[in-house]
Amino acid sequence: MSDQNLYRGAARGVATARLREMLELARAKGGLSIGEALEAMGPTSIAFTILFLAIPALTPIPGPFGMVFGTALALVSLQIVAGGRKVWLPAVVRNRQVSFAALDLVVGHAVPVIARVEKVVRAGRLELFTGPKVQALLGIPVFLLAVVIALPIPFGNILPVLSLVVLAVALMERDGLVTLIGLLLTSATIGVTVALLHFITAMLVTAY
Repeated sequence: MSDQNLYRGAARGVATARLREMLELARAKGGLSIGEALEAMGPTSIAFTILFLAIPALTPIPGPFGMVFGTALALVSLQIVAGGRKVWLPAVVRNRQVSFAALDLVVGHAVPVIARVEKVVRAGRLELFTGPKVQALLGIPVFLLAVVIALPIPFGNILPVLSLVVLAVALMERDGLVTLIGLLLTSATIGVTVALLHFITAMLVTAY
């Protein structure tokens, strides 16, 4: 059985296959830098970069991963708005080493979520929402979601990461309908975040 068929047996989409390929490389090398992980996918796509930088925030790993990856996502989103096709990340982010154990944990938590999204995507639906101009506009919601991920809100990463996963997979598969669903999730995420921030502020004011 070829590697491609093996991955299709595990999950039908492009995203999960690429993540598994990256994980196998990390296993062989004992870990990867963020730059190496992205370069391992060949010509790095904007969609895969969004996905890769979003999913660590879904994983219960100790450390300021939300701030690090959220900041990196914000930089990528600005490049999307500018119409960039190649991703630039500062050396401090690109050179950050991630162990195989950490990557294994991230992929293990992310693949089931991504696979569920991949089950509903269909390439070519509503092509009007899959072109380069729409992709540039998507940099705005990606930036807002990146800011939410970077904020130290308890349990505040689930909705923004889910929204980014939906948008990234929709871009990879060129499914305009799922792109619209991702935008609706983004709107809900921003609304919930504003409500949480208001609640936290009110609690702090009451406490003092």
